[in-house]
Amino acid sequence: MKEYFELTEIDQLTGIIRSQISRQPQVGVILGSGLGALADAVEGAEYLPYQNLPNWPVSTVQGHQGRLVVGALEGKNVLVMQGRGHYYEGYSIAQVGVPIRVMQRLGIQVLIITNAAGAVNPDFNPGDPMLITDHLNLLGMAGVNPLRGPNLDELGPRFPDMSQAYDRDLGDLARRIAAEAHIHLNEGVYVCLAGPSFETPADLRFLRMVGADAVGMSTVPEVIVARHAGQRVLGISGISNKANLDGSSITTHTEVLEAGQVLVPKLVTLIRGVLRNL
Repeated sequence: MKEYFELTEIDQLTGIIRSQISRQPQVGVILGSGLGALADAVEGAEYLPYQNLPNWPVSTVQGHQGRLVVGALEGKNVLVMQGRGHYYEGYSIAQVGVPIRVMQRLGIQVLIITNAAGAVNPDFNPGDPMLITDHLNLLGMAGVNPLRGPNLDELGPRFPDMSQAYDRDLGDLARRIAAEAHIHLNEGVYVCLAGPSFETPADLRFLRMVGADAVGMSTVPEVIVARHAGQRVLGISGISNKANLDGSSITTHTEVLEAGQVLVPKLVTLIRGVLRNL
C-alpha cells in the first residue's frame, strides 16, 4: 500500500486520462452513494472505468458505478466521478486523494463534492440536501491525513490553511439556486469517520455535542487535498437517514441508496444552477 505518491506518478495518470478525452474539463464533480444518476445529465459523455486507470482507487461499494464521465453540463466541461474510493475499502489515505491531484493537473479549479450522510442534527430529514459550511476532520486529528509524507511543493504549501475550506461565494450561489427552486437546503458541519461501521447512539450524541450536523465516511480527505492546491470547493451532503441519537432505529446502506433516489433531482437542480452561474 503506497503511503504517498510522487508528482511523476500523478502526471503519468493525468496523461493517460488526457489522451482519452476530447474536452478540457473546467469543473470536477464527485458523486456519493446513491447519487450516481446525476451523471446521466452529462451531454456528449465519454466514460473511463476506474479499473483502467493506474493507482486510481476503484469503488467496491454498491451505489458507486466506478467510472469517470467527461462531457458538458450547462455549457461547462465537467469531469464527473461516478463513485469514489474510501479509506475503509483498504486504500491508503493518500490514494483516496489521487483523483483530486489528477483534477489539479488537468487544470480544474472548481470542485463540487457530494456525499450521502447520516443526520446528526435531529432537525434534519432524509431526502434533503445540506450545504457543508465546515467540517470536523476526526481522521486527520488522529493522524490519517492525505498530505502526510513529502510535500508536493509544486502544488501547495507544507501547512495549508483550512479556515475557509468551503468556498463562501459558491455557498452563497448554492443558497440562491436552492431558494429560486424552492429546495429546502440545510446547512451545517460535516464530520468524517473512518467507517465502515455505522455510528452507535453514543457516537452520535458525542458528535452532536462537539458541533456536527451530519456524518459520513468521505469528502474531508478530498477537500484537504483540493484546498492544498487552492481549488475552490462546494460541498453538499445528501441526508440519508434520521438522527438515531437514542438507538431506536437501525441504519442500513439500503436506506442510504433509497434516500439517493429522492436526493438526485434536488442535487441535479442545485449543481446545474451553480454551473450555469459560474
